[in-house]
Order: sequence, then C-alpha cells, then structure tokens
Amino acid sequence: MTGGQEQSIVAVHVRGLDGMCAGCRAWWARLTPYPCWQVEWATSRQARATTARFLEGVR
Repeated sequence: MTGGQEQSIVAVHVRGLDGMCAGCRAWWARLTPYPCWQVEWATSRQARATTARFLEGVR
C-alpha cells in the first residue's frame, strides 16, 4: 500500500457519535469499536515511514 491509501483509511475510519468506527459501518456494515484494526494498522505504517525518513537523515 502507498501512503495515500493509508491516509484515506485514516480519513474515513473515524469515531462516530456512538463510539463506533464510521468507516467500518459505511463500507462493510460492521459495528466495530473505534479505533478499529484498520486505523491502528494505517497509523502504525505512517509512524514507521516517518521514523524511517528521520533515521535516514541522521545517517
């Protein structure tokens, strides 16, 4: 996946008024508590990419 796809996951999978993931409900009709596993995955990928860019600049 590319950074753009991860950003779109983070943008769509947000907390709904009831505390459930709005993206999971809209895309798959699932009632999943927020943060869902997709948001956790996408944010961890973004954090890894940021850390890698930072460490490459340090070397």
